[in-house]
Amino acid sequence: MRRLTREEARRIAVRAQLLDADRPRDLGSVIQRLTFLQLDPTAAIAPSADLVAWTRLGNGYAPADLERALDTDRTVFEHDVGLALVRPMEDLRLFLADMAAWPSGSARRLEWMAANDGFRRRVLDQLRDAGPLASRGIADTSALAWESTGWRNDRNVTQMLQFMAARGEVAISGRVGRQRLWDLAERVYPADVEVVPAAEAQRIRDERTLRALGIARPRVVGEAGIAAEVEGTAGEWRVDPDATAEGFRGRAALLSPFDRLVHDRGRAHDLFAFEYTLEMYKPASERRWGYFALPVLHEDRLVGKVDATADRRAARLDVRAVHEDAPFSRELTDAVHAELDTLASWLGLNAVRYG
Repeated sequence: MRRLTREEARRIAVRAQLLDADRPRDLGSVIQRLTFLQLDPTAAIAPSADLVAWTRLGNGYAPADLERALDTDRTVFEHDVGLALVRPMEDLRLFLADMAAWPSGSARRLEWMAANDGFRRRVLDQLRDAGPLASRGIADTSALAWESTGWRNDRNVTQMLQFMAARGEVAISGRVGRQRLWDLAERVYPADVEVVPAAEAQRIRDERTLRALGIARPRVVGEAGIAAEVEGTAGEWRVDPDATAEGFRGRAALLSPFDRLVHDRGRAHDLFAFEYTLEMYKPASERRWGYFALPVLHEDRLVGKVDATADRRAARLDVRAVHEDAPFSRELTDAVHAELDTLASWLGLNAVRYG
């Protein structure tokens, strides 16, 4: 059992997420370490995947880098299309066994796919002859509509493509704006990829997730790593056996609300005493911190939230408020303002306006 102070645990978590002073070299190393970027389209400031990459790489990163990796170089692939996760292409081998077994345990999906097998085969034929295609270019010839209480109700082409992607039959080959282009998986994925057996693949994924997080609860990473206790917290943790807090050097960073350092709100509270809720779905009158408030990291602490939006017409970053969890020192205020200036520069905006 490894015993850690909260400071040690925080520094391990920050370093694992590439948010310490030692910045990574390139986008490939960022995605490899984090295991994925999420292509959430919300862009009050910038799409989350770009914001996460910028926070690690700085102004040397450009969104075109991610587009090129996806569409041209094919060094990454879009996995779990419902969540739009971009993963290293070399990790495809860790998901092929799950794809082959899909949809284990879901009678409803099995029944719908069986009823629409002719539809599925026609989608494959159409993509083979004319792909890549946007979903709107694929004919809906379903025999049974997909019923849902949400937006997917009767969106049969979208649902079929998502299920076929989960089975490894089709894949996203690129995008035009936000519109996905679909093609046969064999024309997107490399040939002859090793299939790692499901149990072994899960073990490797757990180990890689723990390396990306540094420290996590067993419910997130299973038995990966070694057991740990963190002072002032209850229950068991798992820690990456190679992780260390020694020699830690921190910095200031503005995080996406979807950033993995804060994504697990329970972990953020236990290790950082940080309270955060994404408020974009709340009425404006009920928001405490803002529509897309950016958590603020300084050294090994989460210290506040910045309520900001990019006004591209005015070429300006509007900062409505900087919410301080505790009063900022002059040094911390200067560091946050410097990050906001750097963010505005990266976005191609000419000024930062406060208030």
